[in-house]
Amino acid sequence: MEVTCLLLLALIPFHCRGQGVYAPAQAQIVHAGQACVVKEDNISERVYTIREGDTLVLQCLVTGHPRPQVRWTKTAGSASDKFQETSVFNETLRIERIARTQGGRYYCKAENGVGVPAIKSIRVDVQYLDEPVLTVHQTVSDVRGNFYQEKTVFLRCTVNSNPPARFIWKRGSDTLSHSQDNGVDIYEPLYTQGETKVLKLKNLRPQDYASYTCQVSVRNVCGIPDKAITFRLTNITAMRNATFQVTPDVIKESENIQLGQDLKLSCHVDAVPQEKVTYQWFKNGKPARMSKRLLVTRNDPELPAVTSSLELIDLHFSDYGTYLCVASFPGAPVPDLAVEVNISSETVPPTISVPKGRAVVTVREGSPAELQCEVRGKPRPPVLWSRVDKEAALLPSGLPLEETPDGKLRLERVSRDMSGTYRCQTARYNGFNVRPREAQVQLNVQFPPEVEPSSQDVRQALGRPVLLRCSLLRGGPQRIASAVWRFKGQLLPPPPAVPAAAEAPDHAELRLDALTRDSSGSYECSVSNDVGSAACLFQVSAKAYSPEFYFDTPNPTRSHKLSKNYSYVLQWTQREPGAVDPVLNYRLSVRQLNQHNAMVKAIPVRRVEKGQLLEYILTDLRVPHSYEVRLTPYTTFGAGDMASRVIHYTEPINSPNLSDNTCHFEDEKICGYTQDLTDNFDWTRQNALTQNPKRSPNTGPPTDISGTPEGYYMFIETSRPRELGDRARLVSPLYNASAKFYCVSFFYHMYGKHIGSLNLLVRSRNKGALDTHAWSLSGNKGNVWQQAHVPINPGGPFQIIFEGVRGSGYLGDIAIDDVTLKKGECPRKQMDPNKVVVMPGSGAARRPCPQLWGPTAVVLLALQR
Repeated sequence: MEVTCLLLLALIPFHCRGQGVYAPAQAQIVHAGQACVVKEDNISERVYTIREGDTLVLQCLVTGHPRPQVRWTKTAGSASDKFQETSVFNETLRIERIARTQGGRYYCKAENGVGVPAIKSIRVDVQYLDEPVLTVHQTVSDVRGNFYQEKTVFLRCTVNSNPPARFIWKRGSDTLSHSQDNGVDIYEPLYTQGETKVLKLKNLRPQDYASYTCQVSVRNVCGIPDKAITFRLTNITAMRNATFQVTPDVIKESENIQLGQDLKLSCHVDAVPQEKVTYQWFKNGKPARMSKRLLVTRNDPELPAVTSSLELIDLHFSDYGTYLCVASFPGAPVPDLAVEVNISSETVPPTISVPKGRAVVTVREGSPAELQCEVRGKPRPPVLWSRVDKEAALLPSGLPLEETPDGKLRLERVSRDMSGTYRCQTARYNGFNVRPREAQVQLNVQFPPEVEPSSQDVRQALGRPVLLRCSLLRGGPQRIASAVWRFKGQLLPPPPAVPAAAEAPDHAELRLDALTRDSSGSYECSVSNDVGSAACLFQVSAKAYSPEFYFDTPNPTRSHKLSKNYSYVLQWTQREPGAVDPVLNYRLSVRQLNQHNAMVKAIPVRRVEKGQLLEYILTDLRVPHSYEVRLTPYTTFGAGDMASRVIHYTEPINSPNLSDNTCHFEDEKICGYTQDLTDNFDWTRQNALTQNPKRSPNTGPPTDISGTPEGYYMFIETSRPRELGDRARLVSPLYNASAKFYCVSFFYHMYGKHIGSLNLLVRSRNKGALDTHAWSLSGNKGNVWQQAHVPINPGGPFQIIFEGVRGSGYLGDIAIDDVTLKKGECPRKQMDPNKVVVMPGSGAARRPCPQLWGPTAVVLLALQR
């Protein structure tokens, strides 16, 4: 009750000023999550590096009036300029367990309808290192006639990583390189997916049969450890995967088996070691005998290495029969492999076709699907499936090709992105070596419609027409079969029917000739496409939009120490006042937090213009309590949208007086100074006892201005990860301007060959925040504390800002101490900085006596030996 009684009589009459206080949006991106490093790249773009699986947190700090709405979008990197379909409408973007696919350029778009939107971007680089994959290949070739054969083994190591991985090959525990072993080549192949390094072992020697390790490393970036895979190369024999080919007479350009033409049967097995495989040919169960018309050859250049071929010249009827190829390892305990093929007048090349009625397969999303192709011919080859669509080159299995022995491609739980054309074709092996036969099957996946707007707020003045439209974005099929409108849940009469000859519409419309109180409310349009439905929701009313509180009010709290009360200047603008009927008055509700009772008052207004700053002064608010303020506009329609904010009491900082106005930074609160959230890094508070003993030599002060090891000062640390041009800003409290002129005095220490710049800025808070440069100094000024006097003329509430700018290297630490702010002009005669001396490494100097420090005083501080 205490609050209610105080506030009922505490409201000062309402004021309205026709000022255009709308300000365009400004934005700045800062990071608040886990990061390996944040730096500027060579095109002045911020790069935020994070490890896969960590949490990404980006904040978009915005200013402007009305308070900007923030939208986060992302592109997939420089290769794509298209935004994602989804956006995040929040000042903070948080992604738990970030994946590599979520790297790219993130955009923060701040928009408040004034001027152009503010768009800032930051590139997020997600770093990762997968387990390497090792594959083995080998070749056998004749060298120097047929004196000996050379066998070469290729160990191919592939890994996906960011940044690019470094490869190390080891035999046992020994690292391999070209210079150490003439039998070794290490190179990068062309046209590989992922990063690949190949270890080539030429003409295998006994010592080459050993364990080989491929170790990959990203040099511990983001703390990612090295990974490795080991392969044991042995000379143990093995055979698998027997295949054959039937090749008609290619010289006569025939794809059929015909008497009087040539025919070649080829047999191949995958083996280790490949060159020791022997092949035997049998016809009708008996060994095939060599003759002028029957030849057995090896290593056909058109076929895989170590392939045995049986050639029949001038095919006779007697050559028809069953041919058997048997592959074996003489003297090794490896079972033989055999493959059989029947050659007769019925042996015909393959044909492939799609069964009748199966050329187009239509299924609903989430259901299984079966694509089928029929293969005829003898022998019957397997069928290879692939996708025709270039933008979707991979099958749902993730592979570019998939072999099916029965010609059927089975898909489980199809999705809309599986729609498209699929190709079936005959495989080259285990059949005729002829041009592949192919056919195509179209897969159509049906899915419910997607519509826009999913939700829309429609405002209009009473008596004016309203048009509502629900549009189909995508669906399967891409048409509207039916559209049903409801008002407040009740079915509305159907719209006029579409003529039969017209195309199926891609939207549905509802028109209200004149908006009334009775026709205000929620409308729903349910759109169907025979598979499912989706709805557009419209909230239609003549309600006024919410007020927009002005958050940049300069020093809105006014303190009344005698009564222990305070007043608050409440300012706002009206959002889109012309969209509905004119605002007649505002309903103001003020409630102390943690209290139930509230003061309610009506504030009449005349004509409210867009951008007009409205003002009301709340008085007799109790120190130090906070209050919730609610403001609701009223029109002839009734109550509009309410806006609320919480008012917190902050102790005002009075204008500087002539005593106790120097900040020595001895207390952790550093005199109310704060770190700017929009800069690159922060100022650091330290003394000689807390400074890093390993800090870079020949930079920074040994002590504060007093020379005592306990004395504190503020400084910027310019070592890594700081980059050229990085800025650190230290912001003072907000001061009320009670004088025309002020003088800012402070000591600075700028010692090091990479010193950047020290700037003093003044932030005026009259309307919004405007920063102006008042003083600047750059470069190495020696290992001494020196004093500066800077005159300022703020003209209203103000703050001072110390800005340290990093130079070209790490020897660039800048320090400040003993900041004084006084009314009046600065000393006309500037003190000679060379007469304030602090010798390197000494603590003998003392702080100057305050009573001697005048406009013309000169104080010499000397060391006693």
